[in-house]
Amino acid sequence: MNTSTARVLIVDDEPDIRELVEITLSRMGLRTDAAATLAEARARLARDRYDVCITDMRLPDGSGIGLVSEIQQLTPQTPVAVITAYGNAEAAVESLKAGAFDFVSKPVDVAVLRKLVDTALRLRGPEPHADAGDGLLGEHESIRQLRELIERLARSQAPVHITGESGTGKELVARLIHSSGPRAAGPFVAVNCGAIPAELMESEFFGHLKGSFTGAHRDKAGLFQAAEGGTLFLDEVADLPLHMQVKLLRALQERRVRPVGAEAEVPVNVRIISATHRNLRELAGSGQFRQDLLYRLDVITVHTPALRERRADIPLLAEHILQRLAAQAGLPAAPALDATALHLLMEYPFPGNVRELENALERAMTLCDGTRIRATDLQLHGPVASPAPRATTDLERQMEDMERKAIREALEKTRYNKTRAAELLGMSFRSLRYRIKKLGLDRE
Repeated sequence: MNTSTARVLIVDDEPDIRELVEITLSRMGLRTDAAATLAEARARLARDRYDVCITDMRLPDGSGIGLVSEIQQLTPQTPVAVITAYGNAEAAVESLKAGAFDFVSKPVDVAVLRKLVDTALRLRGPEPHADAGDGLLGEHESIRQLRELIERLARSQAPVHITGESGTGKELVARLIHSSGPRAAGPFVAVNCGAIPAELMESEFFGHLKGSFTGAHRDKAGLFQAAEGGTLFLDEVADLPLHMQVKLLRALQERRVRPVGAEAEVPVNVRIISATHRNLRELAGSGQFRQDLLYRLDVITVHTPALRERRADIPLLAEHILQRLAAQAGLPAAPALDATALHLLMEYPFPGNVRELENALERAMTLCDGTRIRATDLQLHGPVASPAPRATTDLERQMEDMERKAIREALEKTRYNKTRAAELLGMSFRSLRYRIKKLGLDRE
């Protein structure tokens, strides 16, 4: 991008920091103006237009947070970065919640500053082609609000935490936030935190050097390095063990990672988006998730609604899914849903949400006559009343004991790699995780 016409306003009462930032940005070909107080900054903002603003948190006549809020109201298209004191996580999070584009800690790291400004300047370019409506279908008010929120979050670098039931499209929302913002040209790296063996987590996240441990036959970049300049999506972040939560917290605070076996840390420029179907605040309250990491990850919360909460969107979603499946199968046209099939879909509670709807329609396409899908083709069982509690039989207990034994043996054989254990047992990863929880193996 040609930055020769870009202007940056630097607001800081410390002359040495102003000079450092001005020199750094001048070498990037940017024009800079400086202000030592809020009053000076306001005067310059009233007189001139700026592409980026960088402000200190504490100023002689007020707080930089106030300036962030003012710019958000007057010129919301201008990204504002805040300079915070070293280790002041509370101030950093407060600035992001107020609408700051990003933050940089003192002492100012020149490499981090350059990357921050470069990302901010991408917002001046053409709007990214991605649209939340491209993949987030529906006309329900919850979906309309979600699309609007995605557009706002795309312009920020604030960490986002996505909540919602399994199958509601949390990864889709994360991808739309990424593809609609200035990091769209960078990589989107998604990782299921529950699928990585505990003993390999540090290497997977931060990389390792050759010879750093048995089996490390070559240097390997981690997920943070793979997502450089883009977004790292931590799916099912609640499954991270406590020892890894500590290391992740440090990486987020320092914006640096240390590969296993390395002596020096490596700076990283990555936006973090996390998701889980579990309640992180409840887990933090019970000591299963670090409160300080929650504070870092859950700066802005996004909720994906369950499908049963927006039943009116089911016909639109079903038509879209059938057309996509037909195109993938090379069919000239998608089969239509008859009235009874559509009625069943509208009445079904869909505990698996949109993912379950997709599976049902894919199954129905296989079973139908090719032109029309009937209710029997869906193989869905309508909602039924919960049966009265009954005692577990001896046979059921024996079956559960056998299942526990088989799962334990598979986990031991694969060194508790759940993905490989699921393959060994001939089931999906999600099914294995469900059975582990149902049989109480997660509490052992």
